[in-house]
Amino acid sequence: MNLLTSIPTSKRTLCYFQVDAFTSELFKGNPAGVCLLENEWLPDELMQRIAFENNQAETAFILPHGKNFGLRWFAPQAEIDLCGHATLASAFILFTELKWAEDQIFFDSRSGTLSVSRKGSILELDFPSRPPTPAEPPRELIEGLGSAPQKIFKARDWMAVFENADAVRAIKPRFDVLARLDKVIVTAPGKDVDFVSRFFAPGIGVDEDPVTGSAHCTLIPYWASRLGKNKLHARQLSARGGELFCELRGDRVGIGGHAILYSSGHLHV
Repeated sequence: MNLLTSIPTSKRTLCYFQVDAFTSELFKGNPAGVCLLENEWLPDELMQRIAFENNQAETAFILPHGKNFGLRWFAPQAEIDLCGHATLASAFILFTELKWAEDQIFFDSRSGTLSVSRKGSILELDFPSRPPTPAEPPRELIEGLGSAPQKIFKARDWMAVFENADAVRAIKPRFDVLARLDKVIVTAPGKDVDFVSRFFAPGIGVDEDPVTGSAHCTLIPYWASRLGKNKLHARQLSARGGELFCELRGDRVGIGGHAILYSSGHLHV
């Protein structure tokens, strides 16, 4: 028996990369998968299965779309409407591996047209601002965090504001409870940065996200208003940690960070 002829032929071979985003060091920041497509989107069910198999917070799929690129993001259990670190990772791959010559890339997404600009070693996302408004906390929020915040807000995500970075670092969430709320940001003033945060999304298969660009669409307008400044330096206090360079620009926010390639190869699906 010829063992080679018994191996099924793959229907598709996809170029695949894994990038650590919002960090310049391997094994820190937030890992994202990036799949390059050539002519058309894969079936939604297949993209979801790939994301589940990759088991990263998000897997991005990029498709050439005229002068722009189509971009979709899948968490292990669902497609999502906006993802910062996987957008940063996607732009990083286009700039470094595909040698995109211009200093700006435009992505067409479920959240409209997004751009990423190359500014030296930093890649800067241009994302929509999502200011939070005061809200009454559901019972699951306090129970799930195990600690009462000073203030509660709501935008796309719930946002709980604590007194200081130590209080944010000390939170030990009950993910089974927070899963009923979808997405939760916790934040506080920083010591050596303007503000810190953590992000929990067990409802879509991500208990704690290492670094969350989309959460900063809400964090930036809040802290810009509270601190009276539009340029902000932020840190996410996950186990891996991450650094973000932020700016409020009216109804948009700039979210900057570094990225580094961890692996490259092919998917056979």
